[in-house]
Amino acid sequence: MTNRIVAALAVTVLIGSAEGTASAQGRCMTTYGAPTCVTTDIPPVFAPTGWKTTALEQITFRVADYKKEAAFYQALMGWTLRSDDGKQAVMDVGQWGTVIFRQAPASSFETPAPAAAAGGQGGNRQPVTAVIESFGYVIEPWNAKTVEAELKKRGLTPVADNDGKGFESFHVKDPDGFDLQIANGNGYSKQRKTPSTAKLSEPAPFAATGWKTVWLDHFSFNATDYKKSVSFYVNLLGWKPTYDEGSQNELFIGDVGDIIIRGGNSLSPEFGKAPARGERARIDHVSVGIEPWDTDGVRAEIEKRGLKLTVDTSSRHKNDKGEWVPDEIHTAAFRSYHTTTPNGYNLQISWNTHATRLNLANAVNPKKVSGGGQ
Repeated sequence: MTNRIVAALAVTVLIGSAEGTASAQGRCMTTYGAPTCVTTDIPPVFAPTGWKTTALEQITFRVADYKKEAAFYQALMGWTLRSDDGKQAVMDVGQWGTVIFRQAPASSFETPAPAAAAGGQGGNRQPVTAVIESFGYVIEPWNAKTVEAELKKRGLTPVADNDGKGFESFHVKDPDGFDLQIANGNGYSKQRKTPSTAKLSEPAPFAATGWKTVWLDHFSFNATDYKKSVSFYVNLLGWKPTYDEGSQNELFIGDVGDIIIRGGNSLSPEFGKAPARGERARIDHVSVGIEPWDTDGVRAEIEKRGLKLTVDTSSRHKNDKGEWVPDEIHTAAFRSYHTTTPNGYNLQISWNTHATRLNLANAVNPKKVSGGGQ
């Protein structure tokens, strides 16, 4: 195993973006196996349901200006408008994802603390007025009565959310109270397979890049106890863990995408000693894979549109002086850039696709991961 993998550490400095995300990819990379980085599994939070996650139903953002956010993603990422009712925009991410931008008062968002601006030159972060408040997934097999009974059997309180036209779903809360929707396949996942003629009323902020968003590279999901949250999603929705490095675990969401669940380790003697931060669970950034990818070309297109960016290879190596330095983006196993949306959300743009989904897991994990798309 190379030094860059064994001591891999995220070099992301999420400047001017989501609050509280200037952190390493995994804090246990250089202290793997230490008492504070126990990798042992906890007992399952409940018995497995046997369900399989087959599609992403929705990702719902609460934002201060939904029109600007929607126009940004259409121009930069190639997303298309499905509907706009004056309160929210529903956007198709190809045929594999649906994102909802829902209007909310600017006063409803926390004010971020002062932080260094891009390049470490000082200044304040851009206000973050975008928060993911829910995500939903399609599961199989589906029978509404059976699903409801299985949820209740596991101590959850399902709330029905149906349209009376064939779409059925339930909302439940995860261990941190985050909203999870579990649905059949007759909602957004079905609608986005048909062409949309909806048009944005907000003008485009810049020329379209022509990129296609092809893959949900990962959610960065912060939890109070990452082991408990991992067990919850693995046993409820059938997600597959790739590795546990003591502070996080990357899971395969079937063929939908990946999620990195990170946070406190309940097996660590330090668990619970740090002060709590705001919301107990939050998705501080989303990484999506695009095509076509050209490392220099993608950077040029981002900068051409007046957007700030930071490089994220998620790994580092020792130079000739024995110092740990970030891997160079042209040779790194994982390549990506972060930028900031009009509402201050941290968007990560990656070269990962379904076929290369293990690139990130192997870049940040002391042990090579197998069993995915490589």
